[in-house]
Amino acid sequence: MTTFPLVYRLSVVAVCCFVQAFSSSCPVMECWFVQEKTGRGGGLTAATSQEKSLLHVRTDARSTETTKTPGDVDPDAVYFVTDPAATLCHPSLNPPRGSVQKPQCEINPFMPQSSTLKWVAPLTDSAFSPMYLQAEWLSTAIQGLNKQLGVSSIMRAPTASKEHNVILSVTSKTVSVKSRLGEPAVLDCGFWADPSSPLSGSGFAVEWRYQFRGDGRLVLAYDGKADRLADTQEKGATLDFEGLHERGNASLILQEAQVRHSGTYICTVYLPYLLAQVAIELEIVEPPSLSIHPSPLPLSVPGQALTVHCDASRFAPLSLELSWEFKDANGESRPLESGSVTGHRQAWDGTYSQSTRLELDTSKLDLVRGGEVICVAVHPGGTRRASVKLNVIGSSTPSIEDSMAMVGVALVLYGLIKFVSWTFTSSVKEVKTKDAN
Repeated sequence: MTTFPLVYRLSVVAVCCFVQAFSSSCPVMECWFVQEKTGRGGGLTAATSQEKSLLHVRTDARSTETTKTPGDVDPDAVYFVTDPAATLCHPSLNPPRGSVQKPQCEINPFMPQSSTLKWVAPLTDSAFSPMYLQAEWLSTAIQGLNKQLGVSSIMRAPTASKEHNVILSVTSKTVSVKSRLGEPAVLDCGFWADPSSPLSGSGFAVEWRYQFRGDGRLVLAYDGKADRLADTQEKGATLDFEGLHERGNASLILQEAQVRHSGTYICTVYLPYLLAQVAIELEIVEPPSLSIHPSPLPLSVPGQALTVHCDASRFAPLSLELSWEFKDANGESRPLESGSVTGHRQAWDGTYSQSTRLELDTSKLDLVRGGEVICVAVHPGGTRRASVKLNVIGSSTPSIEDSMAMVGVALVLYGLIKFVSWTFTSSVKEVKTKDAN
């Protein structure tokens, strides 16, 4: 009896160790090292050069794992990165061997510097830069497979060394977000700072900005050192301040999503002299509400033409396809000819509306027992349908309810006739009796 529990415990431990080892495996990522070319002036936009590079990621600097460097990669373009938080070891950054799809990775030189933003400036009150900044600094921007993860990291290495340590990482697990109109929207953003770095104990700042078609604005800015919000803050936008300080949760919460919120949001986290940022796309998707008129349709004769309107309202984004179908009494549907469609109309809240009109020729429907005319709206938020019943004189058989109503009317008429007949007969008898007397 004591053997089984022991074996069971050993099995559980072995499985846990295997899962932990498998899940904590870190990738060797192919990246592009991008930097400005030197020796170009004239006020024009600086040209850039890019070089294929490799990032060897590990969670422990003492790790001795090595892999062969591909022949098309310069050995000087190979970087060994220690990431104690294992942010860069996410499964979406480590595809199976031989996979065609790979994470997108870019490396850039980084220059630590102070900021004049009022919610960031307090982080660097001292006019002197610490000796710690005199090193080789790099920034990475990485996007995982299927947009599962976006990561921006700031890495430091002693001068002339390829052994880098992650000092600051900013991540988002919701690179692309869709939200319904009027519902809360959460844009995920988290950060991690190396606790052994002298820059991590001097406070932090968080900034959210919005961009859409050239329009940009500050949504929210927070000075973590002074624990205060900046003066500029969009209504309905907030942070989980407790989670921000305890777990580095800098997610933006929009309490009531509106159409005007669609666009790109940039989450930037500042440490003294450092910053890293990730971008999140938010799209407000609201399917249309449909209505058909006239409803019900007027009773028509075979061959009569009917005009049917369908209104689609309060939908976003703009993309919408309207069509018509007819469903017969057997439940079989078939498409009808396309109707005329109006242009889009925009409401005060940014949602759209559109209408379609169908000129329906009942002689082409081959009606036997009537059917339903259906308006179909295909939208990124889902497909919606609205229907109205079509009855044609001489083509439909009475329903059970109609039959019962006809029987009821017949009984009433029969009773009325019997009553009139009885009354008339009684009157005639009374007249004959009087004449006889």
